[in-house]
Amino acid sequence: MKLLHASDFHLDSPMSGLSQPNSALRRRELRDIPSRLARLARDEGADLVLLPGDLFDGERVYPETVRALAGALAAMAVPVFIAPGNHDHYHGKSPYAQAVWPDNVHIFTQSALEAVELPALNCVVHGCAFTAPHREDDPLAGFTAPDDGKLHLLCVHGEVGPAGRYAPIAPKSLEQSGADYAALGHIHAAGSGRAGRTLWAYPGCPEGRGFDELGPKGALIVSFGEGARLGVSSPDGPPMAPIDLGGQPAAAKFVPLCQRQYRIEPVEVSSFTDALPQEKSPDLVRLLLTGESRCAPDLEALAAQAAPHFFHVELRDRTALPMDLWARADEDSLTGLFLREMKTRLENAEEGGRDKLLLAARFGLAALEGGEDIRP
Repeated sequence: MKLLHASDFHLDSPMSGLSQPNSALRRRELRDIPSRLARLARDEGADLVLLPGDLFDGERVYPETVRALAGALAAMAVPVFIAPGNHDHYHGKSPYAQAVWPDNVHIFTQSALEAVELPALNCVVHGCAFTAPHREDDPLAGFTAPDDGKLHLLCVHGEVGPAGRYAPIAPKSLEQSGADYAALGHIHAAGSGRAGRTLWAYPGCPEGRGFDELGPKGALIVSFGEGARLGVSSPDGPPMAPIDLGGQPAAAKFVPLCQRQYRIEPVEVSSFTDALPQEKSPDLVRLLLTGESRCAPDLEALAAQAAPHFFHVELRDRTALPMDLWARADEDSLTGLFLREMKTRLENAEEGGRDKLLLAARFGLAALEGGEDIRP
């Protein structure tokens, strides 16, 4: 048996921080996620689809988004299970309650686990829903799947850990569940683990929405049976966790689906022009300027130079004052006194405060020596 596991679409996210045309395009690309998943399900021959929550980003959902999702789920033509999460929790006015969903879609509507049997697959899917934006109890507490020879799957939105505001799932609860696989949602980075005989995994989000969601994004294809290769592949290829299950052999592979990636890359300020790609990149990139520079780089001018080379680009100054300038801290002068003080503060500063201190050092030197150092 083979299943498709995806979550955290966050459809109709505002995609703020981008230009208006790029923001509108990114929202359309998010809305296309379900159709990409439908193609993947067909191409892989998936027998079942598990979607553990946060398919919508919030209360405001456009009708065309709901129609696009429903149409894609119908096109999968296999059983689809949705476990609403904290962003798209189930309530009487949610799209899950008001829209007409295809017959092959089952939406969990209660906070308690519900079991749905699929005799044709010799499988049982256990799932539940967020019914409010927060949930502090463990949704798996006290649950143990029966030892009946069937494949038992969990479809749950929550965070693996001892406590939290978003359905904390204790590792002990996962172990005691006895499930063959736990399809989890909520964490936007792909990851997996083992608790007893239970293999659990997060597919991450299928499209990044910010610089806290870097790299390739996609979904998981999970196979069960004697021919399954044990383990879970990561976005970068190697297994995230070797699995030696006591029950059904299982293998999960990560399949990239994103149309664009968020990337953060260092660039030496002295070779900035040469570092720009020859062909326009489809990605959203944050360039970290490194190297030595006595004056703060003109970020506005450099960003304008880089803009034609990326879908979206922004710059951060991580340059440092030249070492020969710091050598002047030994001078018996006001400049030397100032540099000694700034050097001491930098040595004792936490990472978050270094940028401001370096900028202050630049401004201070400019003031002391009659120069100009203006950061845009």
